[in-house]
Amino acid sequence: MSKAEIFEKLEEIFRDVFDDESLQIGERTTAADVDGWDSLSHIMLLSAIEDEFDIKFDMKAVQGLQDVGAMADLIGELL
Repeated sequence: MSKAEIFEKLEEIFRDVFDDESLQIGERTTAADVDGWDSLSHIMLLSAIEDEFDIKFDMKAVQGLQDVGAMADLIGELL
């Protein structure tokens, strides 16, 4: 799966979790850029991503993620 395809799916997940159909994410998007991205929504987001991509995150790896681009890279590695 290409990084563009991963981003396409991620954007759908973000829009669903944050209930915002106009939400757009990019390589450098962080929690500070998304209204409502707190610790609870972060857990919901990770769970939805794991379900959609049929992967399981290592919590140590997730803690080190700096932005959505790094998250997409990690997803690519796990696929």
